[in-house]
Amino acid sequence: MKNAPTFLAFDLGAESGRAVLGCLNSGRLQVNEIHRFPNGPVQEESSLHWDVARLWTEMKDGLALALREAKGNLVSLGVDTWGVDFALLDAEDSLISNPFNYRDRRTEGMVEAACTILPRDRIYNQTGIQIMPINSLFQLFSMVKSGSSQLENARRFLNIPDLFNFWFSGVKTSEFTIVTTTQCYNPRTNNWALGMLKEMEIPTDIFGEIIQPGTVLGKVHADIGDGVDTSKVNVIAIASHDTQSAIAAVPAMTDDFLYLSSGTWSLMGAEVEQPIINSDSFMNDLTNEGGYGGKFCYLKNIVGLWILQECRRVWAENGQYYSYDDLTHLAEAATAFKAFINPTDPIFLSPGKMVERIQNFCRLTHQLVPETHGEIVRCILESLALEYRRASDQISRLLKRELPVIHIIGGGSRNTLLNQFTASATGRTVIAGPVEATAIGNILVQAIAAGEISNLGEGREIISRSFETSIYEPNSISLWNEAYQKYLSLKMEVQ
Repeated sequence: MKNAPTFLAFDLGAESGRAVLGCLNSGRLQVNEIHRFPNGPVQEESSLHWDVARLWTEMKDGLALALREAKGNLVSLGVDTWGVDFALLDAEDSLISNPFNYRDRRTEGMVEAACTILPRDRIYNQTGIQIMPINSLFQLFSMVKSGSSQLENARRFLNIPDLFNFWFSGVKTSEFTIVTTTQCYNPRTNNWALGMLKEMEIPTDIFGEIIQPGTVLGKVHADIGDGVDTSKVNVIAIASHDTQSAIAAVPAMTDDFLYLSSGTWSLMGAEVEQPIINSDSFMNDLTNEGGYGGKFCYLKNIVGLWILQECRRVWAENGQYYSYDDLTHLAEAATAFKAFINPTDPIFLSPGKMVERIQNFCRLTHQLVPETHGEIVRCILESLALEYRRASDQISRLLKRELPVIHIIGGGSRNTLLNQFTASATGRTVIAGPVEATAIGNILVQAIAAGEISNLGEGREIISRSFETSIYEPNSISLWNEAYQKYLSLKMEVQ
C-alpha cells in the first residue's frame, strides 16, 4: 500500500513479545506480525527477574524489520507491556539490575507488614487499586524492609514500557495507564501518592513526570536503526498497560458493555468517567486503572489462563506436548461440572506444581478430584467462567447498570470453549475478538496521536469493520446456575 501510514506496535506479554505493523488504508486497518520472540521469568540466584536486555535486542531487531517492511512509511512506534513491574536507574541513567518479576517471592508477607503502618482501607482509599502482593507498592516496600542497596542507589523509577520508551527516545516519563497499576498513584490528586509513599519510607524523589497516553516523546535515536534511517519515526507513549491498549480496541459502539481482557491474567470491567473509590469497591476487591482519554476502568483482576499455561508446561516437562487446541478438545470430551477451583486463591499465583495444586484444592474442598488432563483443563475453564459471572454481577450491581454484553479481547478470545462457557455462566452475550486487540489498540492510539484518526470513537468504528468477531449466546442456563451455586458454596480459599 504505497504511501499508506504505517505504525509499529511492540506488545510484550508474560509468555512472548511481538512486533506488529499496522497500516491504515481506505478506512480500514490491516495488521501484520513481523517478529515474535519468547519471554518469561529468569532465575538469578534465588530470585525471579525479567531479561530486559534480551527483550531490548529483540525489539531493535523488530524495528529494523519494520523500517525495511514499511519502505519509508513508518510513522511511529509504541510499547505496551504487563503492569506493576519496574526498573530502577542510577544517577547515570544506567539500569541497576534486571527488573524483578512480580511472581518473585520477596513480596510474601509484605501486604501484612505494610498494613501495620497503613491499614488496607487507607491504602485503597488513596489509590483505588485492589490490594495484591504483586503490586509495585509492595515490591518497593519489600526493598525498604530488606534495606536494599538497589533502592538506595536508585534515582529513577520507570515501569517496563517507560524503560523501553526511554531507551528508544532518550526521554524519561511515566505513562498514566501503566502508572495506575503500581498502587503508588493517587487518582484523587492526579499525582503519585507521595504522602502514603513517605509513610512507608519509600523514596519519593525517584518518581517522575506522569504523561497521558498519546504523548509524542520524540524521534527514535539514530543509532538504534542498525543502519536504517529512523529520523522520521516518532516514539509515542501509547496506553502502555497492555490491558488498556486492548480495551481501546474493543469494537463497541455503545457504553453498555463489559470487557474481558483474556490472557495470562483475566481482567474484567467497564469503562467509567471517574474512579469509584468507596467501601463497596474496597470490600469487593475492585480496582480503578487509568485508561485512554482520561477514562478509568473499573475492573476485577483474576488469575486467568496462567493456570492452564502452567499445567501445559508441567505436562511438557513430562514429555506430553499439547497445543492449546489439543487441550480444548480434551476438555470438551471431559465430564462437565466435576469439580471447581477458585482461580483467585493465592495458591495458584506462583509457578510450579500447578496440577498438584488443583487436585489438592479439590480434595480439601471435598469434591471429586479431576484426574485426566481433559478433566483438569475443563475444571480450569469452568472455574474461570464461574468467576467471570461473579465479577460481572458485582460490577453491574455496583455500577447500577445493565451490562448485557461481554467483549472478550486478547489471546484468550481464541479459546472457543471458554468463550461459550463464559456466555452460559454469565447469561450474557459474548463477542470475542479481535484476537490482536492489544496490538491494534496500541496502533490506534499512535494513529490518533499522528492525526490519522480523529478520536477513539472513530477508531473503534474502523476496528469494527476491519476485523472479524465471533458471537456466543448463553445455553444450558439452568445447569450453569446450579454449578454457580455449588461454586459459591466452596470454601473459597485454601491455606
